[in-house]
Amino acid sequence: MATARVVSVNTGPVQKMLISGRPGRSGIDKRPVAGPVRVGRLGLAGDDYGDREHHGGTEQAVYAYAREDLDWWTEQLGCELRDGIFGENVTTAGLDITTALIGETWRMGEVVVQITAPRIPCATFQSWTEEPHWVRRFAAAGRPGSYLRVLTEGSLAAGDEIEVLSRPAQQVTIAEAMRAFYGDPDLMRLVLTVPGRGDKWDVIAEQVLGRARA
Repeated sequence: MATARVVSVNTGPVQKMLISGRPGRSGIDKRPVAGPVRVGRLGLAGDDYGDREHHGGTEQAVYAYAREDLDWWTEQLGCELRDGIFGENVTTAGLDITTALIGETWRMGEVVVQITAPRIPCATFQSWTEEPHWVRRFAAAGRPGSYLRVLTEGSLAAGDEIEVLSRPAQQVTIAEAMRAFYGDPDLMRLVLTVPGRGDKWDVIAEQVLGRARA
């Protein structure tokens, strides 16, 4: 089995863009960086977010997406997709992020991270791709990538190995967590038992489970 590795480390500044036809600002345009990048509790040096209410912070400090999933989307969309195109900070290879677990920990180069949540597509993402019905299509595909909490700060660079350090006993995959977000009450109850989950899950669970009881 090939060693999992970092294909590219991607950062980007906040820039002006149209979001749902209106002027807005976003840092979704991430580009590969040459050389090592410092990764701290709040993310990568030189990286930024336009919407700090829904992006960034300690629970979403880093966003990882698999090169294999980008290649799958290349076939679906009929166009080449560069590393960083989905706004990911880290493009990986040899690691099945879709079946990775909430609460799972990885070592990437010097950095230790923990999976907190799947990426949930938004209007900014749809505007960036310019693909009709992209939010629905991305959600249905079940290949969301993962948000990561930084447990140990350090440097990260393309070519660094990725090692899975631990997996929680209560197993909820990234794909299952996405289904929980979109309204599966049984999976949501499982998410709530997983140590290391992102702190937003309790609020999301109230909404999902409330609808299930209604």
